[in-house]
Amino acid sequence: MNGKIEDKLKTLTTKPGVYVMKNKSGEIIYIGKAKNLKNRVSQYFRNSPKQRKVQAMVDNVDDFEYFIANSELDALGLESNLIHKHQPFYNILLKDGKAFPYIKIDMKEEFPRLEIVRKIKKNDGAKYFGPYFAGIDPREILKTVSYAFKLRTCKSKICSTKPAKRECLNFSMGLCLAPCTGKTSKENYMQELSKVINFLNGNDTEIEKILIEKMTIASNLQNFERAIELRECLKMLEKLKTRIVANLPKDVNKDVFAYHTDGLNGVITSVIVRGGKILGVRNFEQSDASLEESETLFNFLCQYYSDNIIPNEIIVSHTINEQLLKDFFGKSFYISSNPIAANLKLLNMAKENAQEHLEKHLEKEKLEFSKGLGALQVLQEKLHLKSLPRRMECFDISHISGSNKVASMVVFKSGKPDKKSYRKFKIKTVEGNNDFESLKETLTRRLQRFIDQNGESFKEKPDLIVIDGGKGQLSSCYEILKSFNLENKIEMISLAERIEEVFLPNNKTPIILKYASAELRLLQNLRDEAHRFAITFHRSLRAKSQVKSELENIKGLGKTKISALLKAFGTTENVKNASIEELCLIKGIHESLAIDIKKHFKKLENLK
Repeated sequence: MNGKIEDKLKTLTTKPGVYVMKNKSGEIIYIGKAKNLKNRVSQYFRNSPKQRKVQAMVDNVDDFEYFIANSELDALGLESNLIHKHQPFYNILLKDGKAFPYIKIDMKEEFPRLEIVRKIKKNDGAKYFGPYFAGIDPREILKTVSYAFKLRTCKSKICSTKPAKRECLNFSMGLCLAPCTGKTSKENYMQELSKVINFLNGNDTEIEKILIEKMTIASNLQNFERAIELRECLKMLEKLKTRIVANLPKDVNKDVFAYHTDGLNGVITSVIVRGGKILGVRNFEQSDASLEESETLFNFLCQYYSDNIIPNEIIVSHTINEQLLKDFFGKSFYISSNPIAANLKLLNMAKENAQEHLEKHLEKEKLEFSKGLGALQVLQEKLHLKSLPRRMECFDISHISGSNKVASMVVFKSGKPDKKSYRKFKIKTVEGNNDFESLKETLTRRLQRFIDQNGESFKEKPDLIVIDGGKGQLSSCYEILKSFNLENKIEMISLAERIEEVFLPNNKTPIILKYASAELRLLQNLRDEAHRFAITFHRSLRAKSQVKSELENIKGLGKTKISALLKAFGTTENVKNASIEELCLIKGIHESLAIDIKKHFKKLENLK
């Protein structure tokens, strides 16, 4: 603990608020809330034993600041907003992306329909069912509902004073009550909707009877295609039945959460129960630096339920601040950390899943480390690099006999491709087939962009530049690096493809990395990716030039008309196959020009 932190701790208030931990670079690495700021923040810097992940965070803290709040609830709201804004490394961040799908019924519509959504709008008056994952596809559920019940599926706005002129095909097929043309009353429609809601709440007896009956009728009428579709719907219902939790009522909705940690890494497992059935189990890896496990779980629930529906009951593995959670969401629900009977079985299932997932996650992390940061550490040691090559760049040239010359810049960060940082170059100053000069031009342009801080991918300094080639290529490229006075800031090596020798500047003796080692594979992957990216760009340019040159050979076609043709037909082949009438529909293409286009391609066919 430095003197700056020690002095701040003495002046801390005992009021509730939010504290923000920063590292030496001023980067926010952790944000927390406290009922008593002085007690909570001081705990981090005492010499008492802490979990490894907490100690790892504290070891990186160089300074902290704090904000006073009126209450613990206000502090929780401020903490949530700050975490969302800054996304600190040691906080829970549910940012794996894809939100779970829900089935939504907008009850404000006169004739509600079912739709699949991924964003929940709180207090919008709609009914939400889900979330659906782990093998349960909400599209299958909607398809099953449409075969059993006659709800509308269209997005048309229905107005009772202005009915539609005629019904759609679904009405003719017996799949819709056609409220759009007034074929049914709102009362009858809502009765049908209540059956659907009953099914989505877990009561599938009625829908199963309807589907069996319809399948039998379809089979007797020899409508085997419809019978097969109905059979698939019944299979989906059977899949749902296998997820029924014994001794739970059909209309029960609850979420179960278990947290397991080894002190450094942690996993929170959620078990989702809807309509008495387990809809899915999901694991969330955590590196939260809260002082207590119960606080980690509490923080997780705050983020999780910001994007998901809160059920009537939540089962948790640790005792949490129930009232604060309820106040935060402004909703009443039941929370249990000491369940019995069926709830205890669900919690044990979640605990077992969390423990098993953490073990697998750590194994995967070790493998990823050996391929990524582990391989970089070995590279630094073997190649005598001054710093860890976290950002590596590799360049490659592609052309055919000097035509359509292009170059690629591929970037690996922490041993993994960073495709958003890839860049392509068209060679501008080199004539003919000269890879040496093309590579020098590319590297010069890239380094100049770094000096000028021009372009998002060029602003960042590479730790290591990898050249595809031997001593000759490395020497010429190293001279470019020296011309920018960057030889002491950016390191450079080359990888010769024949026996995969690694050359260093001003060193005639190559370094041979162990065959099939992770560090050699990393360099090979970087080089091969640069080669692939360059070839892909070259092929696309060549294809475009071939397309343009063929059309440019037709008298009367200028750039504007060629662009109009390609925009309309997509490819030269489609232009060739178009009829005279279709060609005449394009602006600027009159009948005589269309005939000339057809004649040109016919002449080419005859020459073949």
